[in-house]
Amino acid sequence: MNNEITLHTRREFLRRTVLTSALSWTVPAFLANTFNALQAEAAEKATQIATGRDSTILVILQMAGGNDGLNTVVPFGNDFYRNARARIGIAPGQVLKLNDELGLHPGLTGFKELYDGGRLAVVQGVGYPNPNRSHFRSTEIWQTASDSERFEKWGWLGRYFDNACSGCDPTIAVNIGRQMPQAFTGKITKGISLENPQNYRFVTSGHRGGDDGDLMEQSFRELNEPADEEGENSGGTIAAIDGPAARGRGSALDFLERTALDAQVSSDEIRAISSRTANKAAYPASPLGNSLKLVAKLIGGGLPTRVFYVSQGGYDTHTNQVATHARLLKDLGDAVKSFCDDLAAQGNMDRVLLMTFSEFGRRVNDNASGGTDHGAAAPMFVIGNRVRAGLLGRYPSLAPADLFEGDLRFIVDFRSVYAAVLENWLKTRSEPILGRRFEPLQIVQAS
Repeated sequence: MNNEITLHTRREFLRRTVLTSALSWTVPAFLANTFNALQAEAAEKATQIATGRDSTILVILQMAGGNDGLNTVVPFGNDFYRNARARIGIAPGQVLKLNDELGLHPGLTGFKELYDGGRLAVVQGVGYPNPNRSHFRSTEIWQTASDSERFEKWGWLGRYFDNACSGCDPTIAVNIGRQMPQAFTGKITKGISLENPQNYRFVTSGHRGGDDGDLMEQSFRELNEPADEEGENSGGTIAAIDGPAARGRGSALDFLERTALDAQVSSDEIRAISSRTANKAAYPASPLGNSLKLVAKLIGGGLPTRVFYVSQGGYDTHTNQVATHARLLKDLGDAVKSFCDDLAAQGNMDRVLLMTFSEFGRRVNDNASGGTDHGAAAPMFVIGNRVRAGLLGRYPSLAPADLFEGDLRFIVDFRSVYAAVLENWLKTRSEPILGRRFEPLQIVQAS
């Protein structure tokens, strides 16, 4: 690739991009406030050594809304459970038994197969001190790995990117969805969000008079056209801004060049991979199934992503929980099992770890509407060929005297799970990312 990336004159650039109004007032402040940061970034342009092409990959699956852990990993042999769940309890004969006391929800047949095959760990009683029952706040706590009384600015994965992924590929992290998760935010936020890879691009119609997407496509692609011997690009526009001094590697203009090139290259790469890579398993026809299907394609196609993020919503089951929860867990188990089968067929399953989380569990007692209200501790699932499969930790006590305001008390701090993922899977120190030492839960087997 030609390193002599060129730019149009400022007037031409501003005239022909849909970003005219934004750049015309933000560039002066941008130049003043970020010059030093850009110089530092330019000095660290080397591509990250460990990438998703040849190293470990983490897939995070958010069960949004607050999953009812008691009816997910069911303590069917517990008298307190049967008494508390008179309306919605799952009978012993229905559960997928893990031992004489615990079993999985009957919809989780996919998880049961993974469990029996030694690829699924059930982390019991996960939560944090002084739990918060607000969807927004508790999700924020999980996304930032903060204490419940402390508000953190950056996400835990954003801090990982800042600490361990300097100079990384622009697709170091991929969220399947419209909105970037707070977990990705950092001092220099990395990662992209997409729903359909064919839409992750600057749409072009092949002519200059198109819509906003056409103008953005044209402007950003022309930012990267090499100059000819006359100092002009193929469009005949002079390729210089304020003379040679503006072309320094650490300049803000160089940053704009490289940002445009990154956007173009990652867009083209993602679309090419999704087009040429075939899935090797059948997935449920659901949003979660489609998300994991796309992630499997991107892994199989060699995208250098280290962290993928997908979500499944609908777990806020205040009313008529039984049917809704059964549908969600069936979709979850089947989609994840298909994903694992796909990766195994690719030969990539050894390199991938999938971790689920939900912002909180539900109350021990069901409510009068056939549902459950916001609670606290709940199980997490960690899936992969190198996990310590089985039941990890211990199930929280359901005895009324042991509850915290009607909720299960947590046994495992979720940050101990994060610490294990960071240290034993992503191979980086956890203290700078989590803010202090959390003893890593022994989830990942030594390689």
